[in-house]
Amino acid sequence: MKVLFIGDIVGRPGREAIKKLLPELKKEYSLDFVVANAENAAGGSGITPKVAEELFSDGLDVLTSGDHIWKKREAIELVVNEERILRPINFPPAAPGKGAGIFKTKDGKKIGVINVQGRVFLEALDCPFKSAHLAQKELEKETKIIIVDIHAEATSEKVALGWYLDGLVSAVLGTHTHIQTADEKILPGGSAYITDVGMTGPYASVIGRKVENVLERFITAVPQRFEVAEGDVQLHGVVLDIDEQTGKAHTIVRIQRRLMTNDKIQNPK
Repeated sequence: MKVLFIGDIVGRPGREAIKKLLPELKKEYSLDFVVANAENAAGGSGITPKVAEELFSDGLDVLTSGDHIWKKREAIELVVNEERILRPINFPPAAPGKGAGIFKTKDGKKIGVINVQGRVFLEALDCPFKSAHLAQKELEKETKIIIVDIHAEATSEKVALGWYLDGLVSAVLGTHTHIQTADEKILPGGSAYITDVGMTGPYASVIGRKVENVLERFITAVPQRFEVAEGDVQLHGVVLDIDEQTGKAHTIVRIQRRLMTNDKIQNPK
C-alpha cells in the first residue's frame, strides 16, 4: 500500500499547494491513501468546516491535528460530526471528537490512523506513549496497517515514541515543528520513522508566518499578530510503501514539491 503523509498545512498557501500538487503526486506514486496534518489550515491556526470540506474535495482522506485544533470555535462541532478529522488521542476523555480510527482506501482496504500529542514544552496531557499503545492494540484487531502522527515539540520525545512503537505500527511520523528533518528510516522492527515531515505552505517565512512579524517579536519581546506569509509555497511530506499483510514498511521517501513562482497566492488566510 502506498500512503502519502503531508506535513502541517498552513493557511491558504498550504491549501493551494494541496490543490495544485496533490493530483500529480497521486499519479507519480500510485497512492492509495493520503493523510495530512491540518491544524493550521484555516488562517494559519485552526480548522473550519469550509476548509475541511475544501481539503477533502482536493483529495485528502484523513486530517490529523494537534495543539491548535480548538483555535476556531467551529472546530468543536466539526470534530464531533466528521470522523475523518482526528484530535490528539491523549486529550481528556471528555474532549470532543476522537484520536484514532479505522478508514478505508478506495478499494476497501483498512488503514488505522492515530493522532497523539507530546507533552514536552506543550500542554500537560495523558501519557502519549500509553495512549498511542492502547489505540494501537484496538486498531490492530481490524488492520495491521497503522500510521501514527506524533505532534510534538521535542525531538527526543518523538524519537522515543518511534522506538516504543517499533514493530507495532507501520509508521511514526512527527509533525508540529514545520521543518522537515533528514532522519527518515525503517526501524529494526519494521516501522517507518521521521522526526518531522515538514510544512506545506510558504517557505519565505518563519515556519509559515511573515518574517517581519516574527522578527519584531523576537527583537522587542512585544506581542505581535503573526500573519500567514505568501512566498515560495511548497508541499512537504513522506511517501510510505507498506506491506499489506504484515503492516511493516518497505520504504519511506521524503518529498518536497514547490509551486511555480508565478502561482501568486492572493489573501493567504
